[in-house]
Amino acid sequence: MITTKLRALAILSGAAALVLAGIFSVPASADGVVNIYTYRQPELIKPVLDAFTAKTGIQTQVLFLDKGLEERIAAEGQNSPADVIMTVDISRLTAAKAKGVTQQLADEEINKNISAEYRDPDGEWFGVTKRARVIYASKERVKEDHISYADLADPKWKGRICIRPGQHDYNIALFAAMIAHWGEQRTEQWMRAFKENLAHKPDGSDRGQAKAIYSGECDIALGNTYYVGLMLTNEKDPQEQEYARSIRVIFPDFGADGGTHVNISGMALAKYAPNKDNAIKLMEFLSEHEAQQIYAEKNFEYPVEPGLAPSEIVKGFGELKADALPLVDIGNNRKAASEMVDRVGLNDGPSS
Repeated sequence: MITTKLRALAILSGAAALVLAGIFSVPASADGVVNIYTYRQPELIKPVLDAFTAKTGIQTQVLFLDKGLEERIAAEGQNSPADVIMTVDISRLTAAKAKGVTQQLADEEINKNISAEYRDPDGEWFGVTKRARVIYASKERVKEDHISYADLADPKWKGRICIRPGQHDYNIALFAAMIAHWGEQRTEQWMRAFKENLAHKPDGSDRGQAKAIYSGECDIALGNTYYVGLMLTNEKDPQEQEYARSIRVIFPDFGADGGTHVNISGMALAKYAPNKDNAIKLMEFLSEHEAQQIYAEKNFEYPVEPGLAPSEIVKGFGELKADALPLVDIGNNRKAASEMVDRVGLNDGPSS
């Protein structure tokens, strides 16, 4: 029977959260349980969580929120059932750390499996998978084989670019990487010119940008690599397959300054994890080969495991030459990037 404390967790305000069936059906401190608070879509983490339970017998209980995860855990304080935090972006990982809802973890196995560039120096978060922020280009209307991030400000693209809202974490991380590479002044100049190249106000999702290219609203867009794989294999909505087949992936770069911007999904040990041992077992599993392979094949993400190849679909996009910029540098510039988006008025769209 669900406890009073966990019953309260199922009472969610507005669009803040969705609780899956069976979640928190046993006390948070019960043996053989690990409670996960996540920004990741539940269907994306289910295959790997099922594999973890099959291997260890430890049950996973998932609370999905689309916003306010850090604030929720902070408000719950020492009574929080959260054991592991899973997020979709370096910005949210650093936000969780800054909010004080994570704790340090010095785990030999995790540190061995995950390279230093994908770990917090203080051990408060760890990358689980990688995704590249690339260009979706119309197969019919775009002939270029290479387009850099800087090129997106070229007037030749005026009225031809679509993006999701500028304040979305995926875009903020990219803009933060630009600041780290180019400095604020050059990045703001780029953003003002980029804004004038937009076909309309930023809106929708990464999948929505592929749809906009398919429908002829624009010719190129920014999007994450794994969405293309998810669309190509979407049997429930075959129309998405058409969107994905209308585009090709171009890997932009920072020119002499660096390669293609890479972000991560990640994990952290919650500050007051009531099932700490189980939480660490899950985090170790997520860093291991079996979990990394599941993510690569099921979610079309790039593994953080060195040398592990992505899926055949992702290989078909071409070679990823990832930017070597430390993720910490991206996280440190996210506030400046967010302020710049507002200052430039990026979400207002082009002026004419």
